Amino acid sequence: MVVLILGASLNPNRYAWLALNDLVDAGHEVHAIGLKTGEVRGIQINKNLIYREDIHTVTLYLGPQNQSPYYKYIVELNPKRVIFNPGTENQELEGILNEKGIEWIHACTLVMLRTNQF
Repeated sequence: MVVLILGASLNPNRYAWLALNDLVDAGHEVHAIGLKTGEVRGIQINKNLIYREDIHTVTLYLGPQNQSPYYKYIVELNPKRVIFNPGTENQELEGILNEKGIEWIHACTLVMLRTNQF
């Protein structure tokens, strides 16, 4: 499965960093966009948007106040689902996703992976 982490981090104390590692361990193809460029577990974290037609899941690690610049981008990717990790819930974006027929859930990527629900 192809997964995009939006809000990826180079900081090992961040949940986005843990999620990237767990996604790699689970065998998913991971792409990452963050504020700083760098590499974690062989995955390049980019500042620039990544356009791929096969992104299945976008997992959000950006607070709602930082998501609006990415609304159009997420819709253009047309993922099968968007995961709003704890603290990223956003009614405005959820409404946009509903209008476009894109599934979204309030969940924790880490818990989903560790309980085989991803």
